Amino acid sequence: MTSIMRPVKIDRHDPTDFYEQVAGQIRRAIAEGEAKPGERLPPAKDLAAVLEVNTNTVLRALRLLRDEGLLEFRRGRGVSVAASPERGAVLHKARELVELARRNGYALDEVVDIVRSLG
Repeated sequence: MTSIMRPVKIDRHDPTDFYEQVAGQIRRAIAEGEAKPGERLPPAKDLAAVLEVNTNTVLRALRLLRDEGLLEFRRGRGVSVAASPERGAVLHKARELVELARRNGYALDEVVDIVRSLG
């Protein structure tokens, strides 16, 4: 995924946290097809150098995108694109649903039954 390495800079005047801006740049690259499922991302330190941010900022952005379901971390193999933004959005909403259900006393199997009844 070298196309994400194009000249992109973080807007230091934007109140958005740097890690969110980095995540946004990677999310955009995935959405525009510059990075396809299965493709590996450059190492975090390389992305950090290009974006002129701390490596920990990039790592935080990568973890956020992993939690959204867009990226996959594999020991010894780096970080790769796991899914499209659409799938990531569905996974995010599913996590929210499960958390809401648990807070309201529903078991996971009950949530599954509810979702099935809607489909």
